[in-house]
Amino acid sequence: MTPDPTPDVLVAGGGTAALCAAISARRAGARVALLERAPRARRGGNTRHARNFRYAHDTANALSSGPYPAATFLADLQGVTEGGADPQLARLLVERSADLPAWLGGCGVALQPRAGGVLPPSRKTAFLLGGGTAMLNALYAEAERLGVTIHYQYALEDPGLDGERVGRVGVRDPHGATLHLAPGALILCSGGPHANRDWLARHWGARAVGILNRGTPYSEGRALLRLLEQGAEPIGDPGRAHLVAIDGRSPVDDGGIVTRVRCMPAGIVVDSACRRFLDEGGDTASTRYARWGQRLIDCPDQVAYLVLDTPAWQSAPPSLYPPITAPTPEALAVRLGLDPAALVATLAAYNAAVRPGETAEDGHTEGLEPPKSGHARVLDTPPFAAYPMRPGITFGYQGLAVAPDTRVRLTRGGVATNLFAAGVAMQPNLIPRGYVSGLALAIGMVFGRIAGEEAANHVLN
Repeated sequence: MTPDPTPDVLVAGGGTAALCAAISARRAGARVALLERAPRARRGGNTRHARNFRYAHDTANALSSGPYPAATFLADLQGVTEGGADPQLARLLVERSADLPAWLGGCGVALQPRAGGVLPPSRKTAFLLGGGTAMLNALYAEAERLGVTIHYQYALEDPGLDGERVGRVGVRDPHGATLHLAPGALILCSGGPHANRDWLARHWGARAVGILNRGTPYSEGRALLRLLEQGAEPIGDPGRAHLVAIDGRSPVDDGGIVTRVRCMPAGIVVDSACRRFLDEGGDTASTRYARWGQRLIDCPDQVAYLVLDTPAWQSAPPSLYPPITAPTPEALAVRLGLDPAALVATLAAYNAAVRPGETAEDGHTEGLEPPKSGHARVLDTPPFAAYPMRPGITFGYQGLAVAPDTRVRLTRGGVATNLFAAGVAMQPNLIPRGYVSGLALAIGMVFGRIAGEEAANHVLN
């Protein structure tokens, strides 16, 4: 079915922000069309790999193990971004996150009760029953029930920003032909350019070759980049991204959360020259995933190896890929393509420096550079194991500057009258650096709903 040439509201994107925007605009009475670049089987952007969202609440409840007051949420956000989150948008995010469980329930989305015991306890987030794909299926069903027209394999190519207003927009259909639409309002929810290899190479240089994309390959940010050319105001740093340590055997795209490597404190991490380069025990919080991702980008060829012995390997969380194993460190080095003598020497120096503590967490090294400040134990029980690691990109830190009503700001000043943005496209207003779990999904839901409401109000009033 060809899209309506003059929809009231045109939503570009197919993930959480887009669906929340489309549903909200349709509930407000607007005629809504949604363009999802991916085929139906791969719809939903990075949401397909999501599992939880962050929300403010004052008491423990069926979804969360304790209270998470708005003031604490706001402090966490400003803390992780080092004060970089836009204060007004941050307050909106926190305030409007409180009713997300109820709003999602009204759309048929099921959430995971914490009493089930199948997920880690969380005071600050709620988990999606069935994960992101289950939520997407429910939101798509709700959008279709309301009368939102959904067009798969249609991509917004030219947002048509002329001065302060979007006019004719260029859209590529599934056959590669271009058609033009004239929406009353446009909501950009099609993500950032983190899957765009040309964009990565332009801003990251040779290091971009070693980056794997954890999420959808369809998030190339072409409409976002075109808007920047047409006068939209940029925000954030294109040379920064949220990177996570993932298994080096992961696919180039779409590996998702299951490819994450999580047990660095249990072993030692060496680069391709078999040199340790950072304290593996210095950071045991969940933030270590992102910190190690950033560390890997600066390794030779953007690759490093987590080396473990049998007790360390057996204590590690389950992994999608089994570790590479061998009976001796020399044999392990051969399997990894490393210098056997160099790996043996590094492992021997580490083992000699280990000083056990009263608890496993207290174990540390002495006289070793870099030190291992916690969780240090001798690695000498065969067989030995290793995980190759590379940096996996989740999203970039460049997007569109927006006003509190999600209208896109312009470089000349003011805002575009009928252009709105939600989700990753405007996320750097709130996350110019850093990250905490469940934040991206909350941003998509909150500002997707705001964008839908505001766009419909603009068209209908």
